[in-house]
Amino acid sequence: MAAVVRDPGGEVPVVRECDVLVVGGGPAGQAAAVAAARAGADVVLLERYGYLGGLASGGMVLVLDDMCTEKEISVGGLALEIIDRLRTHDGVVAPPMEDCFRNDSEVRARWVRWGFEHLYSRQKPKPIVYAASFDPEAWKQASQEMALEAGVHLRFHTWVSRTVVENGAVKGVIAETKAGRQAVLGRVVIDATGDGDVFAGAGAPGIDGAYIITLVHRLADVDTDAAMRFETADPAGARAVDAQVKQLLGASWDMWWLLTPRPGVIWCNCPHIPGLSGLNPEDLTHAEIEGRRRFVRVLEFVRRQYPGFERAYILDAAPQIGVRQTRLLDGEYVVTKDDIIHERRFPDVIARGRDYYTPYRSLLPRQIDGLLVAGRCYSATPEAQRISREIPPLMVMGEAAGTAAVLSLNAGVSPRHVDVAALQRRLIAHGVNLGTLEPALGTP
Repeated sequence: MAAVVRDPGGEVPVVRECDVLVVGGGPAGQAAAVAAARAGADVVLLERYGYLGGLASGGMVLVLDDMCTEKEISVGGLALEIIDRLRTHDGVVAPPMEDCFRNDSEVRARWVRWGFEHLYSRQKPKPIVYAASFDPEAWKQASQEMALEAGVHLRFHTWVSRTVVENGAVKGVIAETKAGRQAVLGRVVIDATGDGDVFAGAGAPGIDGAYIITLVHRLADVDTDAAMRFETADPAGARAVDAQVKQLLGASWDMWWLLTPRPGVIWCNCPHIPGLSGLNPEDLTHAEIEGRRRFVRVLEFVRRQYPGFERAYILDAAPQIGVRQTRLLDGEYVVTKDDIIHERRFPDVIARGRDYYTPYRSLLPRQIDGLLVAGRCYSATPEAQRISREIPPLMVMGEAAGTAAVLSLNAGVSPRHVDVAALQRRLIAHGVNLGTLEPALGTP
């Protein structure tokens, strides 16, 4: 029998009460908090790290993708506002609209190294799409500005450990801090932890998933022009070097390095390490150690073999390990891979990606009230989540959750009884693109 240590618990001081409590400051959480605060709510956002952005900034997932269809930008609202904010920090590169949605070889060559070309898209090849490459520190600054300007109360360095549930409704959370255990209560709570920590702690149904884990990193002092000239002048040689790099990495996307807004700095969304659980500290430790081993070997190799990389060095590794999938909500509606592949539209749609739609019901846990779930832990099958977890649509999902929380408070109803038509109208008024709604919205 395994040994145990008994924790008597005890009373935990309530350090803050608010209208809307958002747990997790990643893209979905920061959007939820900003949306709720702009709608007039008293909002507290809890984040375990010392910055906003989650896997976008801390995990250095530095490309905003899945934000347009073949003919139009499919997101909007805060997902586009963050790009405008990043521009004020000279921290983003995005293709001009005249380059988007065109099957032009010169345009493709211009943007492929930014990661803006979709080589495949669920049997629908596309040329250049609207996307953005950003700097992680610029994201942290822009996100913080947006939250503070909206009036969000930020509490960093706060690691949530328990969900407070009374009479079948979530009332808040207990967190571990350097000042000891503290409780924060909210009239509506939004779980944007990515790992579903709040809904799991509340006992809401969910399933465990797993996908590849990555320790993203950046290299500096790279002569990117020389590297791209090598790829153009000697494609066979470049492919051979790439193959050896990928062997050292173990696995990666088709392009193991991409450009960034900073000259001479590239980012590497690799190595990919499968078969690990993002909920197991032993697995996470292994991913950190093995990831560094692999990209150090790659650096040594490319400095010798890849023109342009002779003086390269490791600028940094992401402070947050790249976990793509863990717990998933088993909510009022579970989005399936079939829904995504066939572009199923929902009458309660509240967010869109490249060619898929998210219903409001997939933010609602079964059996538990007072809680909304937004971000990569939303209600979807593991197969569906893998192809619907990109940052821009998850930000729109967060904006919808924050807006719905305020509508529920104003109407005196639980989040599951929010007037979805009113929610859709509010989102559209704030620039969110929901496509053609089915059935009609209803009258304002």
